[in-house]
Amino acid sequence: MLQVLSERAGTMEEDQKHGGSTLMAETTEQTRTRDTNPWHQAVRSTALVGAAFTAIFAVLLAVNLVGSAVIGPWRENRLAAMRVQIQKEPANEQLLSEIRRLDFRIRRDRLWRLEFARKGAFLLLGSIVVLVVAGRVAGDMAKKPPRPQLVLERGDRQMREARQARRAVAGGLAVAAVGMLLLGLTRRVDFVQAQEAGTAHASAAEMQAQWPRFRGPAGAGVSTHADVPTTWNGKTGEGILWKTPIPLPGHNSPVVWQDRIFLSGADPNGRQVYCFDARSGQLLWQGDVPTVPTISADDLHIMEDTGYAACTVATDGRRVYAIFATGDVAGFDFHGRRLWHRNLGLPDSAYGYACSLETFERLVLIQYDQGDGRDGHSRVYALDGVSGRTAWEAKRELPSSWTTPVVVDVAGKPQLITVADPFVVAYNPADGKELWRADCVGGDLAPSPILAGGLVLAVQPYAQMVAIKPTGQGDVTKTHIAWKAEDGIPDICSPVSDGTHVYLLDTEGLITCYAVADGKKVYEHEIKESFRASPSLVGDKLYFLSHKGVMYIVQAGSEYKELGKCELGEECFASPAFADGRIYLRGAKHLYCIGSVPASATSETK
Repeated sequence: MLQVLSERAGTMEEDQKHGGSTLMAETTEQTRTRDTNPWHQAVRSTALVGAAFTAIFAVLLAVNLVGSAVIGPWRENRLAAMRVQIQKEPANEQLLSEIRRLDFRIRRDRLWRLEFARKGAFLLLGSIVVLVVAGRVAGDMAKKPPRPQLVLERGDRQMREARQARRAVAGGLAVAAVGMLLLGLTRRVDFVQAQEAGTAHASAAEMQAQWPRFRGPAGAGVSTHADVPTTWNGKTGEGILWKTPIPLPGHNSPVVWQDRIFLSGADPNGRQVYCFDARSGQLLWQGDVPTVPTISADDLHIMEDTGYAACTVATDGRRVYAIFATGDVAGFDFHGRRLWHRNLGLPDSAYGYACSLETFERLVLIQYDQGDGRDGHSRVYALDGVSGRTAWEAKRELPSSWTTPVVVDVAGKPQLITVADPFVVAYNPADGKELWRADCVGGDLAPSPILAGGLVLAVQPYAQMVAIKPTGQGDVTKTHIAWKAEDGIPDICSPVSDGTHVYLLDTEGLITCYAVADGKKVYEHEIKESFRASPSLVGDKLYFLSHKGVMYIVQAGSEYKELGKCELGEECFASPAFADGRIYLRGAKHLYCIGSVPASATSETK
């Protein structure tokens, strides 16, 4: 019996040894087969490529992150120091040029790094996916097919399962980390876009409380703030809260939104938009606006009185927009990031393009009249403020004009009023549909229209002012013209009204007052000064700013009564902007803030 059992045990031992040898031989053969399988080799190579690209993209993103965290702040600190230095050396043109270049480089690099991070994160995520998928497929192909084999020890099986679990967890964490990195790197851009989409424009009440465009709300030149200074002196500093230089020239007027002041400037070599701190006068940012390569300074025929930046910017409370004599128009957010830019084509304008911008809700409205009217190039454009894309456009067979369109409220509905030889035309600003037109003006038109006493008042230089009832449809030339006036008609300055009277100012200093109701002349008075800026109304006071920078403050009413005269000490082409307790004046070279404070409290930012 024992002998039989011993023989059986020996037989089993021999079988086990033989089976083990056979298994090792089969395993070696399977390994050799996998190594020569072209599909397995291709998948394994793909996994290796994915691993290599994962490492490369990870390193590049890390370098980009270090650059953003180290180089960016260093440049910004350097720029801040240079801006402090320029205040001490305002005549240092080389330093000013370096500031412009560094500011441009900072903004360019910031946008480039954000875009690089966004694209790099997507590429990193893609390479990790390739690595994980290819690695998994290669692993599956490397597995031995099921066959009778020796039972592995329990400890070996547990170790293998633990390794697989660790790999799965590591892969999941890697994908999650890349996803978080992707969200973090794109958070800033996405937040800006979401904020713009959620609050596309300010409310009508907000617009009325600010100075968002040329001559303020509705382009009327009327301030809702009554507490405005009436005394100052630029030479002694009395009432001058601050004074700051403007980098590039321009005849456009200041635009104010809360604690920000917006301007533009341009010369033959560049176009810029500026944002100043309304409290201190500090230049917060400046944004460059490019032009198309085919346009050069030789292509432009610009009069000196017009310049390259005659058009006043406009804001909808969320973004600011600017247009220049080259036909370049751009939108910026309040932090100085250029959101979009486009060129409308070089305008065919005898004196240079000078129509300021208007806004309606989230639309930027542009009166782009040019040529002689027979070439079909004139348009009114409505651009989407967020993207710059055309929302609508209205073709016009009208020649060049230099008036600025206005959006006014007529019986609770908005109308966009435009003036160009020979028509005053009203559109629905939402869709561009023409509402009415009147054939009543002609020549080279510069003064902008206003709404006063329920009438649209349009000016034909040197000839007449026409009052139109804006309640008709179609051609209203014979049915809705209320009255015309022919004395003291201005050539450049736009009218202003208190609802009862309308006040005209020509470039030679002649002030003419008419009754809004019937167009009868009330009085006229001549100031021995030259004027380019349009008059303004604050409460019951009229403000007339002369070319020499002298402000004449006059009582509004049926007779001329001068209340005061304030000298700035610098030439002025632009119309003033008003805020609560403040007046902002653009001189030939500086921006001024005027307020009711003692002279000892004034400051100068240079």
